[in-house]
Amino acid sequence: MAAARSIGLALTPLWRPISDERLVGLGYATPYLSRFEGDCERSLAFMPAGQGAERWPQGARLKTALVGIEDLPLGDATIDRILMVHALEFAESPEALIAEAWRVLAPGGSLVIVVPHRRGVWARFEHTPFGSGRPWSRGQLTRLLRSATFTPSAWGEALLFPPFRRRSLVSIAPALERIGRTSWPIFAGVVIIEAIKQLHRGIPVATAARERRVSKPVLVPAGAGAGARACVAAPEDCRHPRSGSGDPTNL
Repeated sequence: MAAARSIGLALTPLWRPISDERLVGLGYATPYLSRFEGDCERSLAFMPAGQGAERWPQGARLKTALVGIEDLPLGDATIDRILMVHALEFAESPEALIAEAWRVLAPGGSLVIVVPHRRGVWARFEHTPFGSGRPWSRGQLTRLLRSATFTPSAWGEALLFPPFRRRSLVSIAPALERIGRTSWPIFAGVVIIEAIKQLHRGIPVATAARERRVSKPVLVPAGAGAGARACVAAPEDCRHPRSGSGDPTNL
């Protein structure tokens, strides 16, 4: 709980509002989805099949699903924001995971990643929530994201207090967190990065093995434009210019 509180506070400055947002959490992001889903049109929690899933939210309509995290059951450019927690450090192919996130994000959509910090103490102890998987440095994350044509736009740190085993010591964690933000941020337990999807990257043609069958109408986020949303609702009214009578106004 102390770790989730620290990460939630670090995410708040990065969480710019998105109108009619469609938000997906990858990995184990439910503690933070509950915090930030208030302004969303819809939110979903996708958990890796090997990791297992929990019921979320409690006492309401289920929003979780087990998925192949490198082959998401979503159409291209259908999501406004992805929150990735406890996902990248366990990915067999980080490059494939980031490429899949790029595919499902709408133009201008954002990807927020929370990963264990290579220089942090939390990654060195197995009893911590971030004691497993591959830790990352800022430089490694930057190179990975830029290779997929993401643009890093903001950074954050969290878990600047030691991973106490004694419950009685957890009470001083908030004070140490505040001091650590100014005194030893380089040793934070997790690093947080927000990256924006660039618009000029082409989506490669899928092979037969990777071809996806997506039920229609597919989700069209606000970032994709109101016109696209209207075409999904009434496709007969959205004609291609070449399929009309030749009148350039017949769109």
